Amino acid sequence: MQYGDICEAVRRLQRKYDETDPFRLCKDMGVILLFQSLGNAPDAIKGFFLECKRIRTITVNSDLPLVIQKIIVAHELGHAVLHRNSGLHAFHEVGMFDESSDMEKDANLFAAEFLLNDNDVLDALNADNTFFSAAAQLYVPIELLDFKFRVMKWKGYKLVEPPILSRNGFLRDMEVPENADYDY
Repeated sequence: MQYGDICEAVRRLQRKYDETDPFRLCKDMGVILLFQSLGNAPDAIKGFFLECKRIRTITVNSDLPLVIQKIIVAHELGHAVLHRNSGLHAFHEVGMFDESSDMEKDANLFAAEFLLNDNDVLDALNADNTFFSAAAQLYVPIELLDFKFRVMKWKGYKLVEPPILSRNGFLRDMEVPENADYDY
């Protein structure tokens, strides 16, 4: 999928629903949001999207900190919006499908564009922050900020290269500290 398609999908949703919170957007869109204890082991499932008989659900691991749950929900909304007609009806972070790499990238770009406002990113960077401290100030993993950088560069922003290159499966592999009780 093209960057422009992803940005347009986010823009349409935010304009139609006037909503920037992924939890409330699920409700507005009629996507059922389920919270399930799935553990906090490094290989625990973080979340998944499922559509069956036109009923769309996102299940998110309730053992994760709220700030991570928000990112997972935005990512899974990306699957719900961008991949609805793909022929696949379940998306998750296990990587069972060969084509999941591109779909995971699309969902990561969608989450980054949905959650991170261009001006907020620029403000964090212009506050003399490093890439890493800007991610911390924005309450996102550095990998999500890397995906946002990719979108912003496509939009024409002149940004320095981030010190990392995120993989599509970063959410799957993300380790969340047990004492991470921060909120957004």
